[in-house]
Amino acid sequence: MYQAIVFLPLLGCLIAGLFGRLIGARPSELVTTLFLFASMVLSWIAFARVGFGHQEARIVLATFIHSGDLRVDWALRVDALTAVMLVVVTTVSALVHLYSIGYMEEDPHRPRFFSYLSLFTFAMLVLVTADNLVQLYVGWEGVGLASYLLIGFWYHKPEANAAAIKAFVVNRVGDFGFALGIFAVFMLVGSVDLDTIFAQAPALTGRSINFLGIQADALTLICLLLFMGAMGKSAQILLHTWLPDAMEGPTPVSALIHAATMVTAGVFMVARLSPLFELAPGAQNVVIFIGATTAFVAATIGLVQNDIKRIVAYSTMSQLGYMFVAMGAGAYSVGMFHLFTHAFFKALLFLGSGSVIHAMHHEQDIRRMGGLRTKIPFTYWTMVIGTLALTGFPLTAGFYSKDAIIEAAYVSRSPMALYAFLLTLTAVALTAFYSWRLIFKTFHGLPHDHHAHEHAHESPMTMLIPLGALAAGSILSGYPFFGIFAGHGVGEFFRESLRFGPGNTILDAIHHVPWYVALEPPVMMLVGLLLAYYFYVRRPDIPVALARRHEGLYKFLLNKWYFDELYDFIFVRPAMWLGRTLWKRGDGWLIDGFGPDGVSARVLDVTRGVVRLQTGYLYHYAFAMMIGVAVIVTWFMFAGVR
Repeated sequence: MYQAIVFLPLLGCLIAGLFGRLIGARPSELVTTLFLFASMVLSWIAFARVGFGHQEARIVLATFIHSGDLRVDWALRVDALTAVMLVVVTTVSALVHLYSIGYMEEDPHRPRFFSYLSLFTFAMLVLVTADNLVQLYVGWEGVGLASYLLIGFWYHKPEANAAAIKAFVVNRVGDFGFALGIFAVFMLVGSVDLDTIFAQAPALTGRSINFLGIQADALTLICLLLFMGAMGKSAQILLHTWLPDAMEGPTPVSALIHAATMVTAGVFMVARLSPLFELAPGAQNVVIFIGATTAFVAATIGLVQNDIKRIVAYSTMSQLGYMFVAMGAGAYSVGMFHLFTHAFFKALLFLGSGSVIHAMHHEQDIRRMGGLRTKIPFTYWTMVIGTLALTGFPLTAGFYSKDAIIEAAYVSRSPMALYAFLLTLTAVALTAFYSWRLIFKTFHGLPHDHHAHEHAHESPMTMLIPLGALAAGSILSGYPFFGIFAGHGVGEFFRESLRFGPGNTILDAIHHVPWYVALEPPVMMLVGLLLAYYFYVRRPDIPVALARRHEGLYKFLLNKWYFDELYDFIFVRPAMWLGRTLWKRGDGWLIDGFGPDGVSARVLDVTRGVVRLQTGYLYHYAFAMMIGVAVIVTWFMFAGVR
C-alpha cells in the first residue's frame, strides 16, 4: 500500500509526460487525476492505521549507496508524522489535479502540465517518506526542480522564466546550507540514517566543530545549517524573495506549492529532526526569531498588495512564520497542526482566487474587480470560509491551530518568547485586515471593470467541487483533530515520530494560559475585520487618503521592504559587473589577445604582410637582392673598420 501511495503519482507523470501526445490531453488528465485520488484514499487509510492502529513500518526498496562508511538505502519510513504529510500532500494534490482539468482547459500543453504536477507530488512524497537524510535531500531537490518547471510552465512569458530562475537560485542558497548540515551530521555520527542519528544525538551535546575557523557548538551549528535549507524552501525572511514571484505560474501551481508541497517541506524537516533541535536551544531561539519576524513582515507587505494571488502568497509566508514559531518553541505537534489546517484553507484561497481570475478573464488586480458576489456566489462563499479559517474565526480550523501557536509563544521559555508572542499577535490583526480587504474589494461594492463584470460567470464543476471539498476541510480539520495535535492525545498519536525533551512541558502549559491571553487573538482578529470593513465598505476614501499622507511608508510596503532592490545592489549588480569584466577584459582582451587565439591572430597578420612581398615580378626580386647585397657589404665594411 505504501509503495502505491508514493509511486502512483510517478506512474501518472510518466504516462502523461511520455505518451501525452499519443493518447491526448483528456486521457492524460484523467490518468494522473485518478492515480492521485487513489493515492489520496490510500493515504487516509494509512493515516488511520499508523496514527490510531500503531502500525508503523519501514520498507526497504533498494540499495542506493554503499561506499565505505556511507550506507544509504531507498527506504520508506511510515510513522505518524509521515502519515500526516501523506494525507496533506495527496489530498490537496488530488483536488488541484481535478481543479486543473477545468482551469487549464484551453491550454494546448495540458499533458506536460499534468505530468509536472504529478512529478511535484511524487518528489514531495519521496521527501516525507525518507528514512535517511540523503533520500530526504533527493526529494528536497526534486520539489525544487518541479517548482522550476511549473513556475516557468508558460515559458513564452519572460516574467515566468525570470520567476522560475529566481526560485531555483534562491533555493540553491538555502540548499547549500542544508547540504553542509548533512555533511556535518555524517562527519560526527558516521551515518545519515535517521534512527542512528537520533540515537547518537545526545552524545553530541557539548561537542564542538571547527567551522570557518571558529569553534562552534556542533548541534547548534548542524541545526542552523539544516534550518538554512528550511528558510529557502519555506520562504522565511532573507530567503523569501522568490515566493511572490512564483505567482507567475498557473494558479493551480500556486495552490500546490503554497499549500501542500514545497513550502511545507522546511516545517516538516524541522519536525522530523526534532530530536536534534530539542538538544540545541540556541538554534531554537533562531528558529522562533526568524519565524516571528517573517510572520510580521509578510503581513505588513500583504496590507497594500493589489494582485489577488500575491496577497494570498504573502499570507502563506506569514503563516509559515507561525509554524516555525511553534517549532522554535518546542511545540512541534502544534506547528504540524497548523501545517495540516493551513493546507486546506490556503489551497481553498488560491483555487478560489483562480476561480475569480477565470471569471474575470485572467484579470488579477483587485482594484479592477468589485461586485462579484452575485456573479460567482459559490466562489464567494467558499472564499469567505477560507478567509474565516485563515484569520482564526472561532470554530474554524485556523482558530484552533493558530491560537495554539500564539499560546505556545506566550508560555515558551525561549528568550525570544515575548518577541514572538507580540509579533504573532500583531500579525493576527494585520492578517484579518488584508484578508477581508481582498474579500471586500473583490466581491463587494461596485464593479470597476464593467465589461469584465458583465461577462463574469461561475467556474465549471471540475473547479467548484475542489472548492467545496476544501471549504469543508477548512472547518472540519480543526476541532476533530485538536486532541491528537495539541491535546492530551499527542503522545499516543505521534509516539516516537516527534521527540519532546524531558523538560519540554509546553503542550501542557498552553492549556493553562490566562483567560485574557486566550482571548487576545480573537479580539485582534475582530479589530482587523472591523477596520477592513470600515475602510473598504463604509469609507473607501480613507485608504486613498492614508496612502497619500504616508506616501513613504506606503511605497516601502508596496515595494516589499525593498528586499529585491537591496539584494540587487549587494549581490546582483556586483556579480554582473564581475561577469562582464571577466568576459570583456579577462576573456576578450587577455585570453583572446595573448592566448592561443591571440598568437595565431598575430601570426596571421605577419604572414599576410609577408605574402604582400611575393609580387611575382622579376625586377622586384632583383631590387630586393640588390638591397640585401648592399646591406651585407655595408656591414662588412664597418665591421672591418672596427
